[in-house]
Amino acid sequence: VPTSDLTLGKMTSTVNEKKLKGMVSKFMEDPSIKEETKQIDVVLESVKEIYKKKLKPLEKAYRFGEFYSPMLSDADFDAAPMVLLLGQYSVGKTTFIKYLLERDFPGMRVGPEPTTDRFACIMDGKNERIIPGNALAADADKPFQGLNKFGVSFLNHIECAELNSPILKKITLIDTPGVLAGEKQRVGRAYDFPRVVEWFSQRCDRILILFDAHKLDVSDEMKRVIEVLKNSDNVRVILNKADQVTSQQLMRVYGALMWSLGKVFQRPEVLRVYIGSFWDEPYKNTENIPLFQREREDLLNDLRSLPRNSTLRKINELVKRTRYSKVHAYICNHLRNQFGLFYKQSKQEKLLKSMLGEFKTVSKQHGLPPGDFPDVNRFRSSLERFEIWKFPKLYAGQMSTLDNVLAKEIPSLMKILPMVEQQRQQAAEKESEAPVSSSNPFGPSQSTGSGVPWAVTAQMKVKYDNMFNELKLTSGGKLTGGNARDFMLKSCLPQETLGMIWELSDMDKDGCLDDEEFAVCVYLIEAIKSRAMSEVPTQLPTVLIPPSKRSTTKAAESEDFV
Repeated sequence: VPTSDLTLGKMTSTVNEKKLKGMVSKFMEDPSIKEETKQIDVVLESVKEIYKKKLKPLEKAYRFGEFYSPMLSDADFDAAPMVLLLGQYSVGKTTFIKYLLERDFPGMRVGPEPTTDRFACIMDGKNERIIPGNALAADADKPFQGLNKFGVSFLNHIECAELNSPILKKITLIDTPGVLAGEKQRVGRAYDFPRVVEWFSQRCDRILILFDAHKLDVSDEMKRVIEVLKNSDNVRVILNKADQVTSQQLMRVYGALMWSLGKVFQRPEVLRVYIGSFWDEPYKNTENIPLFQREREDLLNDLRSLPRNSTLRKINELVKRTRYSKVHAYICNHLRNQFGLFYKQSKQEKLLKSMLGEFKTVSKQHGLPPGDFPDVNRFRSSLERFEIWKFPKLYAGQMSTLDNVLAKEIPSLMKILPMVEQQRQQAAEKESEAPVSSSNPFGPSQSTGSGVPWAVTAQMKVKYDNMFNELKLTSGGKLTGGNARDFMLKSCLPQETLGMIWELSDMDKDGCLDDEEFAVCVYLIEAIKSRAMSEVPTQLPTVLIPPSKRSTTKAAESEDFV
């Protein structure tokens, strides 16, 4: 193979070696996000202190964790926001995670058959390793100790993959087994899949349900899973592999998907559906590339908001837990006061039978809303295991402490988060204050500091963009060397010349061209063919460098390139 062919055709192997740095990585390197995270951490530390000092002692005294959810640990507060991925087998859940990470992860298996047979928690870690389920549930530094209640049969079907990745410093990804179709396959599971999904959904900040453009049916097990997610407001849907169909077919597929989701979720609100093809292969049908790119940006912006929204969710959970603990303590104290010195067991049986009436009495005495009370039957079955008269006496000071948490301390923390958002918006406004030469989004960009306009005019950019979008692009919206080769050879220029043009155009040296780099490439080809340029320059002059890249690309000392 000629050397020039290898130079020109920096194909998929080069891309895989350099691991394309897409929007996800650039977002994680944003310094404003790091500063915002520091302030959010301050809020979380305050939330943790409120729980440990003012709420946890009351929960421990009245065994709250055995009636509701287990007591919280530091790991529950410190954990990164979690994103749960659900869907039938072979819809691209594991490939989507690889797309976000821009690399493989330990234990990853991808195939058209049901390959992922276990839950996988992909987390940040210094060393790449796989932690088995039983060890994972025993680790106090991870927020999965609550999984012990599902037993060894489930813990044998979960593992944690740790690796070093920028996005995992902000969010944790939860991969799940493909939802099966058919009653016989569902019975074969050694654990209750919908109950496990419910446990994760209560702790996840975003739930992504993936559908294949060719697999829109909702199986019986999928219906049971969606049933436990009905009241969640953090569910989003991804219509994956959308490049496999034409625009007309995509319109019909989208309509069919919305119709199916409407029947299952049975809610008036429409779920947000992201359309695209989330993997690192070229698009099969290129007519919807602008749509896919906008949808990808919307999805990444949604993930970008998770650290801030996760803090709000944890504060919200603390408020809910405080209200439930308050009602729980009042109920236990009320029942305890009903006992005398004798016949305690028979009295307990009588109280258990009249539990609904006791709830009404407590609600009336303390002005508690009925919506804060637990399910009567569930509470009764949990209370049967305890000797009610042994619960400690409740003092007024304990309730005033909780009232102060709800009335003063939580609102003061909530005021900090708008300050974080305001600072972020002010930084964005300062960044946007730079003067621009035109409001035309297709016009030439303003140069960065040099005052030199870009040689690629607005009309030329529109023409080059049309050429660019007709080629096979990756899901990241870039053109690989292999896919660019045939297009560039049509110019009939020597391969050595084309190799030099490729080297100049690939300014970030990632083995691919974005739309601006492609515009420079075509501009150079046309300039050489028309003899407007006598030869390919050894280095790009400033006038040929897109303004957005002038801060990172070194220009030639001489600007006389024609």
